[in-house]
Amino acid sequence: MKKKALQYLILPVITLALELLPYGAVCNFMNPEGDPWRETFSYFSLTPFGYANFGPFLTAVITCVVLGLLVIYALTGKRGWALSARNILAMAVVVSMGPLMFGISYFSLVGGLITAALVAEVIVLHRGLRSDEVD
Repeated sequence: MKKKALQYLILPVITLALELLPYGAVCNFMNPEGDPWRETFSYFSLTPFGYANFGPFLTAVITCVVLGLLVIYALTGKRGWALSARNILAMAVVVSMGPLMFGISYFSLVGGLITAALVAEVIVLHRGLRSDEVD
C-alpha cells in the first residue's frame, strides 16, 4: 500500500460527504400564485434527475467511481489507476457545473463547494502524478 496515495482519498471523501447533504441539488418549482419556491436535495436524490437536472446525480456517481479508482491505486500503487481517476475527475468538474445551464438559481453553495473540491482534487492528482514521474 502506498502511504502517499492515501492523501489522495481525503478530498473525494469530503466531496462524497458534501454530496450526501440535502442542500446540494436545487429544483425551483412554480407556484400557482406565481411565486416560485426552491427545494434542495442530496446529489444522490433522483428527484432533480427526474426534473432534467442531470448534473448532481451524475457528479455523485462519478465521485463514487473516482473514490473506487483511488482506493485501488492506494492498494496496488499502479499509476494508471490514478491517471484514470484524474481524467474522470476532470469530466466530473464539467458535469458538476451542469446546473448552471438552467441559471444561477439552480446552483447552491454546497454545489459550489463540491465543484471546488473536485477541482482541488484534479490539481492535487495532477501535481502528485507529475512529481512521481520525476522521482
